[in-house]
Parts: sequence; C-alpha cells; structure tokens
Amino acid sequence: MDYQALKTELLAGHPTTGAYDASSETAVTQINAVNRPYTIPAMSGKQLMDLTDPTEYQGLTDGEKAQWLALTSHDLVNTEVGGMGQVIGTDIFGAGTTASNIGAARDTTISRATELGFGVVTPGDVEYARLLGT
Repeated sequence: MDYQALKTELLAGHPTTGAYDASSETAVTQINAVNRPYTIPAMSGKQLMDLTDPTEYQGLTDGEKAQWLALTSHDLVNTEVGGMGQVIGTDIFGAGTTASNIGAARDTTISRATELGFGVVTPGDVEYARLLGT
C-alpha cells in the first residue's frame, strides 16, 4: 500500500462523493464503494466471441468470418474506442447487436481504491495514512 498516495487521496476527497469522512470506517466505505466509471481497455478473444450475436455472425461473408475468428483467437484485444479491436469489429459488424454487446460489457464501475491501485483499503490503512507527517 502506498500510504502517502492514500493520504493524498484522503485529503483531496473522493472525485464522485466528495470529502472523506473523519471516521476511518466510513472513509473505507467511501473509497471502496463501486461508483467510478471504468472502460475495460482490453478483452480476451473468448469474451469477444461470447458477446458475438449468432445471427449477425451467420450473416457475415466467409472473409468477414475469417477476419473475426482471427481477431478473437488473440489472448487480449484492444477494445478501446479507436483501438484496432473496435475498428475491426465495427468494420465487420457495423453498429449492430455485437457492437452493443461489446460496448456494454467493457463499460463497468470500479471503486476509487481500485482505480488508484490500492486494492481493498482497510480502516487500519486509513488510520496509518492519516498519521503520516503529523
């Protein structure tokens, strides 16, 4: 745990909910709450295949099917907006159900603690961070 970074966060306040409570237990609830939007930057080929609409896939040309199978054979595919996975997927499927499925699956929420790379923050972590430099 980077306690100095945690202290900085506690002093700055949560970007969604504002100031952290003086109570360590309440501050932990605030920082560990799953309320921060997050876009998953990459998905596995298996995840993409599972999100593929079967009817749309059946409507593809043999060349498009081969292209999709080649893309989904990768361990990880960049699914960010403008990333090659998105560019290729949109080129093959357009803005149909498969694109919607993938878009919905990559948009999620995480905690502020996860966003900052802290993992799960405990009351003891908060208490120790608040004592730094006092």
